[in-house]
Amino acid sequence: MTAATHSTLFPQVPETADAVLDGLDPEQREVALALNGPVCVLAGAGTGKTRAITHRIAYGVRAGILQPASVLAVTFTNRAAGEMRGRLRQLGAGGVQARTFHSAALRQLQFFWPKAVGGDMPRLLERKIQLVAEAAARCRIRLDRNELRDVTGEIEWAKVTQTVPADYPAAVAKSVRDAPRDPAEIGQIYAMYEQLKRDRSVIDFEDVLLLTVGILQDRHDIADQIRRQYQHFVVDEYQDVSPLQQRLLDLWLGDRDNLCVVGDASQTIYSFTGATPDHLLNFRNRHPSATVVKLVRDYRSTPQVVHLANGLLSHARGRAAEHRLELISQRDPGPDPVYTEYTDEPAEAEGTARRIRDLIAAGVPAGEIAVLYRINAQSEVYEQALADAGVPYQLRGAERFFERQEVREAGIALRGAARAGGNDSLLDDAEDLPSQVRAVLSTKGWTSQPPAGSGAVRDRWESLAALVRLAEDFARAKAGATLSDLVAELDERAAAQHAPTVQGVTLASLHAAKGLEWDAVFLVGLTEGMMPITYAKTDEQVEEERRLLYVGVTRARLHLSLSWALSRAPGGRASRRPTRFLKGLRPGSGSLGSVGSGAGGAAGIERGLGGGRRKPRGPVLCRVCGATLTEAGAMKLMRCEDCPSDMDEGLYERLRDWRSEQASKLAQPAYCVFTDKTLMAIAERVPATDGELSSISGVGVRKLDRFGADVLAICAGGEGGAGADELS
Repeated sequence: MTAATHSTLFPQVPETADAVLDGLDPEQREVALALNGPVCVLAGAGTGKTRAITHRIAYGVRAGILQPASVLAVTFTNRAAGEMRGRLRQLGAGGVQARTFHSAALRQLQFFWPKAVGGDMPRLLERKIQLVAEAAARCRIRLDRNELRDVTGEIEWAKVTQTVPADYPAAVAKSVRDAPRDPAEIGQIYAMYEQLKRDRSVIDFEDVLLLTVGILQDRHDIADQIRRQYQHFVVDEYQDVSPLQQRLLDLWLGDRDNLCVVGDASQTIYSFTGATPDHLLNFRNRHPSATVVKLVRDYRSTPQVVHLANGLLSHARGRAAEHRLELISQRDPGPDPVYTEYTDEPAEAEGTARRIRDLIAAGVPAGEIAVLYRINAQSEVYEQALADAGVPYQLRGAERFFERQEVREAGIALRGAARAGGNDSLLDDAEDLPSQVRAVLSTKGWTSQPPAGSGAVRDRWESLAALVRLAEDFARAKAGATLSDLVAELDERAAAQHAPTVQGVTLASLHAAKGLEWDAVFLVGLTEGMMPITYAKTDEQVEEERRLLYVGVTRARLHLSLSWALSRAPGGRASRRPTRFLKGLRPGSGSLGSVGSGAGGAAGIERGLGGGRRKPRGPVLCRVCGATLTEAGAMKLMRCEDCPSDMDEGLYERLRDWRSEQASKLAQPAYCVFTDKTLMAIAERVPATDGELSSISGVGVRKLDRFGADVLAICAGGEGGAGADELS
């Protein structure tokens, strides 16, 4: 959480229904006032769509037009649903149901199962991959781990597109879909998987939707009961609706038309899961009387970022492109996007890490910076580079905040201290709310300084530190707030899944970044074959890749960096080309053309060669077997991961002990001194000179100056310890 957000963390509930409309722009206000009949909101990135629809619901409730219990708002992630519930609560519209399609359907299925089917509802299968593996084995089809994951995804796609096992091969052919195996084999595995589920009385998440649809189709009395309950529907991210979800929505609606949908066809990036923008694009055809509102005022990004985003879509083709929204930035001008070309991927990662370190030094919080890539396999080299640069980071996709064990334990401890009040000796010397929270959480592992190293201990500390920051923000926003007030706030946030921010640079895939935003975004690996991805063969698939890059660009509020590497490994042939999507937009790639919306000059392409120190070199060869190395970890060790190691175990342990001392003195994680792989490489090669030490990957000029003397002394059999003292 940053200081800039303190005033909005705990806003006052509007006093009247009309006050709910305060601060909305004309188009958002039009959405909020359109409370009857079908409404279609076409909302570009950063245009305040969640604000518009939550204020619409809140205004309807506060004005007495809508009953809270009669409204069902559905979206696609628990995080988005939690954010919606949190905003509605702050607007005085508690009691409105805001859920994902699956959670709404599951509640209905659990409630109506005894009446519709009888007996106990089948157990919900949390992870289907093990059962898919068994189904494949029963069919005598061998799948490796990656194939198993892909086949599981194919089964999920088949179910959300309402394709039965026998029809799967034909459906794949019709959709021009690249199946990971022979479609006939996948159809066979799919059929066996369904049989195993029936035999064991279990259902999966797709079955939740299918079974709910089946009950509503067959039992008109149950369908009528649900329709009496819910009179008004709101669907967020409507461009991502699958055919099965649309079928369920139609059954919820019946013959009524009190439906508001919100979406942007230019952000359709999940077609591989069965999502399709057709329902959004056809909405006016299905509902000729619909009110259509376009939100194009971009409050997120600077004119420079918006200019590039509009430029990307100006070259798009296909039906979704025909309905593109040209955004208009509402922010002051900012820096131009930076385009950087590197010799190889390690150089790109190191250059990105240096830029990030400079941004943090200039005052940009680490939590407001993201590195986004096309596939998760690209993360390793950036994890390594950020660790070497001493920059904290977090991988997106971890367990939800309030479900973490340490957060649950902290909540129990805070609740107990709040009940005890002045009788709790822990609070004797705590004069204000933040100090009370720090005192209580100190019994759960929180300290004023983060622990050295990474892993579970550091993750636990980060969670507790986030609670401490939230308490500090809460105390600033609510003068005189007590520990009981904070506990109540935490309980409400837990119910809404509204988690405080854990600081650290975010590493995420472009798909995982959808719906998020940062002050600074680094889009990396933008080469042909990665963007668009190699397996995007058809025009439609390539256009979805363009939309994916558009989503990445529009995540940035202020700083935007786009980069690519000409080869994968140092010394490799410079055969890669930057993505075609930037042609005509980046300097030196042709005419820029007129794309509207704002400020515009583009920065020149920088040549990122490791800050001027990195020189192209030949292929990195394994010093054991002589094979060419391509993986970052193997290149650091100068050997294949599975080649025998001649590491001096005693030296490695002495280096680890020294590293712990340095990290403690610096109050930084241990990996900020040297990573485990770098220590292993040092212990294997036992350098005797500055030159030998600096040739090891992960020991740059900065770290050689700081720690070189210590490390060489330890390698020579002595003790080190001056590095951190000299630094401080």
